[in-house]
Amino acid sequence: MHDQTPPDDRMPSLRTVAMPADANPNGDIFGGWLMSQMDIAGGSYAYEVARGRVVTVAVEGMAFLKPVNMGDLVSCYCETHRIGNTSITVAVETWVRGRSGGRQVKVTEGLFTFVAIDERGLPRPVHDD
Repeated sequence: MHDQTPPDDRMPSLRTVAMPADANPNGDIFGGWLMSQMDIAGGSYAYEVARGRVVTVAVEGMAFLKPVNMGDLVSCYCETHRIGNTSITVAVETWVRGRSGGRQVKVTEGLFTFVAIDERGLPRPVHDD
């Protein structure tokens, strides 16, 4: 994972706004919602790497570093951590910018592993050429 500098040289794999329906009564965004956004971002990224359908098989090293608030702009950045025969492990970092602007702050990071599958749902080789 990266240090505390947002990856300005890359486009986020996913960008969304944390909404009231995603928050607890105190206005903090649910960790499960944030993790699902990371899974969507990582899955989209892995789909491109594998050139086709992938499924999530594991999440490891998940760390919630800071809270996310309603209205924050949430950006998930992905990079390939490892490619196996049929799997892709993607490092996903989530950064937020508050409603009033300011600098981005990293709020979560984790490793998501996806397996490339064929039309029958069976594992297939990952093409990384």
